[in-house]
Amino acid sequence: MSLPEESTPRTKKLPILQGILPLKISQVPWDIIAGITLAALAIPQVMGYARIAGIPVVFGLYTLLIPLAVFAIFGASRHLVVAADSATAAILAAALVTMALPDSPQYVTLASMVALLSAGFLILAYLFKLGFISDFLSRTVLIGFLTGVGIQIALSQIAGMFGVLQVGSNPLIQIVNLFTEEISSMNEFTILLSLLVLAIILGGRRVMKKVPWPFLVVIGTIIASWAFSFESYGIKTIGSIPAGLPVLAFPAVPLDKIPDLLGVAATCFVVILAQSAITSRAYAIQHGEHFDDEGDLVGLGLSNVAAGISGTFVVNGSPTMTEITDSYGSMSQLAQLVAAGVVLGVLLFFTPPLSYLPSAVLATIVFAIGVHLTDLQGMKNLLDRRPVEFMVALATALTVIFVSVGWGIALAILLSMLAHLRHSYHPRNFLLVESPNRGWALKSIESGSLAAPGLAIYQFGANLYYANEERFISDILEIVKNAGPSLKWICISALSIQDVDYSGSEALKQIISELKKRGIVLVLSNVEEAVKRQLERDKIIDLIGKEHFFEFNKDALVTYRKIMGIS
Repeated sequence: MSLPEESTPRTKKLPILQGILPLKISQVPWDIIAGITLAALAIPQVMGYARIAGIPVVFGLYTLLIPLAVFAIFGASRHLVVAADSATAAILAAALVTMALPDSPQYVTLASMVALLSAGFLILAYLFKLGFISDFLSRTVLIGFLTGVGIQIALSQIAGMFGVLQVGSNPLIQIVNLFTEEISSMNEFTILLSLLVLAIILGGRRVMKKVPWPFLVVIGTIIASWAFSFESYGIKTIGSIPAGLPVLAFPAVPLDKIPDLLGVAATCFVVILAQSAITSRAYAIQHGEHFDDEGDLVGLGLSNVAAGISGTFVVNGSPTMTEITDSYGSMSQLAQLVAAGVVLGVLLFFTPPLSYLPSAVLATIVFAIGVHLTDLQGMKNLLDRRPVEFMVALATALTVIFVSVGWGIALAILLSMLAHLRHSYHPRNFLLVESPNRGWALKSIESGSLAAPGLAIYQFGANLYYANEERFISDILEIVKNAGPSLKWICISALSIQDVDYSGSEALKQIISELKKRGIVLVLSNVEEAVKRQLERDKIIDLIGKEHFFEFNKDALVTYRKIMGIS
């Protein structure tokens, strides 16, 4: 794998066709095959996601039409597939079920407005260069979040697999009701069909991963339902699906509903940002390409605009669909345009057969999606390698399952921020000692190791800001205490300090004053120009003296020895 060259200039213009051009003619057949395969596999998936969201299944197909094509044209990634996604669908269902009846026109309109509001957040993130926000959702909390979503989705579909319709309650309550109050409503033929479909999908994936088992199951059960009249055995079907294209219109939502939808959209925005960025970055690295988070924000924003005005719901970068196109040889967004073309043909000519699809089959496909999302191996790896982080992931998963998806993502963000704060609050700080012919050795603060008689070189391992200023001060005072009256200089190696906030600056002034009282000179090395400008604005360079700034630790050591007459 070759890494992208750093010298390659990146345009700041809208990334039109950046995911397609340049297009190699020899690659076109593979993109076409990958696109057809994507459509075959994604059609039952997005129908399932629409069901998770509480929206008629045809609106799931709409996400594979205009929004998919819009990202293919305006997105920066050559690999990311943008369509309906289980995580954002679950967030929608949890929030909108209290505002309108699922499957109703009012519910669909609210979902479309959430897509437009999410697009607004994405476009603002692009304009204000906020793509870095995705970095604050750690892999740890994402493993927990997606595992919780997977379990919640799987639990929510068990009633449908048993032929019982339950809407609006917590999945755990649904399970309790199913086996207490709804036993008489179960249909044995529906249960047998669901178990058969589940065995084919899960068992088939173990034997031949690249075979589109959900698509084959959909085709097979549609034919069987038509031939053997499944409804006569009490097996419910999804009913008629309107043919044709989505109607383009602005969702007419009352203004008093917008504040309630903003919170839902903000939650979707964070999930879209984090999941899409992680997926896009992973495939860019895999193929040795440049990762352009800002360009992807443009594509994601415009895709959700397209979703909102075409009457469907939020779209997101999908890891599973991206893996489908990649595993079948796709190297550009041409594959996604081909997939959109296939879906266009289905909407125009093949919706009548879909009406024979048993509802239980769709519920089983969604159940399998939930099982696939549940990252038990990732949770096990965390438990074995990082027990503390496992508890963070577990807390996130349990919040999603027992409280809600919205609170789960809120906790995920909070825990990620706390983890980041914890690392910078307790940075790895060392005393540096020159090692002959081998650079610098790292010694603990407690060791009191000196680089030369009377000289301590202290390396601070993070930005200097309000949360760690006390640690900075206490470390230096401990160095002074351990070294005793023989200490003449303390050199702060600022290699890891990229920023000094107001509190950090005041802490520096405090320690300069304290060291002067003790007759100790403070010097700095490895200071970046941006940090120097901050220190200059805060008058700290005047306090320290320009002659006490050194480019490298070695320069400070040599100067100290020369002044002190140490050979």
